[in-house]
Amino acid sequence: MGSFNTYQSRVRGLPEFDRYFPAVTLAEEMLTPGEGQVRGFVCVAGNPVLSTPNGRQLDEALAQLEFMVSIDFYLNETSRHADIILPPTGPLEHEQYDLVFNMLAVRNLARYSDPVFEAPAGTRCDWDIVQGLAQRIEALKNPGSGPARQMPTPEQILDHGLKTGPYGEGFCEYNSGEPVQRDEPLSIEVLKRYPHGLDLGPMRESFPGYLFTPDRLIHLTPPELVADLTRALADLRSAESGEMMLIGRRDLRTNNSWMHNSQRLVKGENRCALLINPADAERLGLANDKPARIMSRTGELLVNVQITEDIMPGVVCLPHGWGHDREGVSLRVAQSNPGINVNDITDDQVVDTLSGNAVLNGIPVTVAAFGTQESTRDIDSHAYTDRAAQ
Repeated sequence: MGSFNTYQSRVRGLPEFDRYFPAVTLAEEMLTPGEGQVRGFVCVAGNPVLSTPNGRQLDEALAQLEFMVSIDFYLNETSRHADIILPPTGPLEHEQYDLVFNMLAVRNLARYSDPVFEAPAGTRCDWDIVQGLAQRIEALKNPGSGPARQMPTPEQILDHGLKTGPYGEGFCEYNSGEPVQRDEPLSIEVLKRYPHGLDLGPMRESFPGYLFTPDRLIHLTPPELVADLTRALADLRSAESGEMMLIGRRDLRTNNSWMHNSQRLVKGENRCALLINPADAERLGLANDKPARIMSRTGELLVNVQITEDIMPGVVCLPHGWGHDREGVSLRVAQSNPGINVNDITDDQVVDTLSGNAVLNGIPVTVAAFGTQESTRDIDSHAYTDRAAQ
């Protein structure tokens, strides 16, 4: 299901995918004049200044918008540009039913959690805020259309889904591995009897029902990918001598930028070092815990080197989500250990040939030793150089 390339982005002509455009189109659609130029932006719980390629360009784009709204409880590198910040309730102040991580489960389960704390008077959850914005936008588009249609609550939507889903006729409750048949349909009311979650048994087969190819088969070698192999191999063979490939990484305690504002998560060793293989370090004259320069088309970073056998030769590795050194940010813990933003040197012009999507791994870079007069403190706080300006 879904769609692909039924229309293209205004500036670069990149394809849509299921009505989404690649993140690399965001800044250029804001900065390029003409009919259809993006002049307003709603950002929901995101920090694209740090998480999208060429984040400095997006920083510039957000600064010149006519209006921006952030739904966030952090004043971060992105929300600092917002005209209005709408802070939602905290994660323990509203109900919870997991959808995303249930898709990765290895057993069928369902769990509904009531709020742990009562939300303070006058506060709203993300759902309420987005619904309120949508209703006001609709009223502006269609003045005089009368009161906005009342949307069902998340609890009502979930209740409907449970009742009409695969357990709508009844379910087996598993206790110590033994199934107990229940002939009542699964619902919110039933699920609330199981505050620690309900074990619904082993996974059920869903193929080919959830395959939407005309022949109901998984196509392991789509013709478009096979045809592109020649170009991909040619690109690999034509890589410049001395060029290295930059890849990203996630750390268990710093998966995303918002986790850097928790002292419990960021304390300990430096997690923002450049990992490099010993053979490459020797060839380039790099030493452990010493500074180096890493350069791409979009910019240059000063990094601290960590030599390790965990990285193969020809590859260097930096995590994403760091770079909390901009003015106007209110992230006390994150600013005390800002790190560097790898997406300052991730090239927004390097996209996947077929989908047009951002390429965040395998970025061509050059690495060189840096002078020893600069201290680590200087490197962390003044890490970016605009090579284009040079």
